Amino acid sequence: MRLFHTSDWHLGQSLHGQERDFEHACFLEWLLGQLQLRQPDSLLIAGDIFDTVNPPVKAQERLYDFIVRAHEQNPKLDIVMIAGNHDSGSRIELPAALMRRLRTHALGRVHWLDEGQLDSERLLIPLTNARGKVCAWCLALPFLRPAEVTGLQLGDDYLQGITQVHRQLIDAALQKRKKDQALIAISHAHMAGGTVSEDSERSLIIGNAEALPARLFDPVISYVALGHLHKPQRVNREDRIRYSGSPIPLSFAEIGYRHQILEVELEGTELISVEPRLVPRAVPLQRLGPLPLGELIEMLAALPPVDLLADPQHQPWLEVRVRLDEPQPDLRQQIELALHGKAVRLVRISAEYAGRRGLDDDANDLIELGQMTPQDLFTRAWAQAYGGPVDEQTLADFALLLQEVQFEQEQP
Repeated sequence: MRLFHTSDWHLGQSLHGQERDFEHACFLEWLLGQLQLRQPDSLLIAGDIFDTVNPPVKAQERLYDFIVRAHEQNPKLDIVMIAGNHDSGSRIELPAALMRRLRTHALGRVHWLDEGQLDSERLLIPLTNARGKVCAWCLALPFLRPAEVTGLQLGDDYLQGITQVHRQLIDAALQKRKKDQALIAISHAHMAGGTVSEDSERSLIIGNAEALPARLFDPVISYVALGHLHKPQRVNREDRIRYSGSPIPLSFAEIGYRHQILEVELEGTELISVEPRLVPRAVPLQRLGPLPLGELIEMLAALPPVDLLADPQHQPWLEVRVRLDEPQPDLRQQIELALHGKAVRLVRISAEYAGRRGLDDDANDLIELGQMTPQDLFTRAWAQAYGGPVDEQTLADFALLLQEVQFEQEQP
């Protein structure tokens, strides 16, 4: 059996105010080509399909057009997608009945039956090969918010609630599967030891319980397709527990990542191989500096000019980082003048003053709100109000409150 594992598409995302629809369209077109070329039996999309809980119409059109075209191209392809922490679980599940006609299973949240019993049936998806034989069962684990895994019958401990979900789902899968049928989990979570891209991954901190232990995934599971961390990586050096990473760089911090999807081969319950398929970068991200202003201007002036015959949508996004000894009121004008007629698109100017470290800070300690998480803003507000750092318990309480608010916003 052959699987494709991808995640963190973040359809509808913008980079410092610049939309990324062209890049997402290029990725999805490439992915359709890979599906045609490699003919996998299943495609697993491990969460953060959209960038926000209320994505633009164009982003939704991209997703559903892709699903229709993938099904028309390969009517036997099984697609399983789950909600991530950026997604609205309700929105992901809204067209589920229609998508099932396209062999696509959309899971946005977990449901509970009486007496703390997980509704496991809806989270177990049979995966078939080209001959229509069930070769594996997919355990779908969308991002688990506190309101979904805590409560009167479940207790108040977030990690304990998550553990209960995993245990009950694995037990149900073991009862359902037959000989030589593999168990494959798809999950959106931050696993302990994972490398985070700080500029573009929304924190999942809930106390210290956001870093989930790999032991949640029993060795009986042949492969775990993870989403949330944008850098492709293994968990605890296990080949069977993987993050595929995002298909495009979602911030300048991700320039060095080799963005990819993963092709997974299984023989019965045995994991045979996990091979990366590198995603071509439709639009480069370019970062210059930090350099003194004079040197930076010279470097900008040396950039290649615009090719009038080339598609401007392929021009690189540019971030410049300048090191200053004193304020420069006309900094942007100087940089834009040096870039006039150059084949780049400036999206960000970041200033560092002598004797200071923060690239986003200036002499007045200005911050760029678009790059800050709610936790960052709360921490700053607390320090300004009380003159000291916020304690861990208060941060944990704030994180729980934030998760509750996000959950309520997603309700239809």
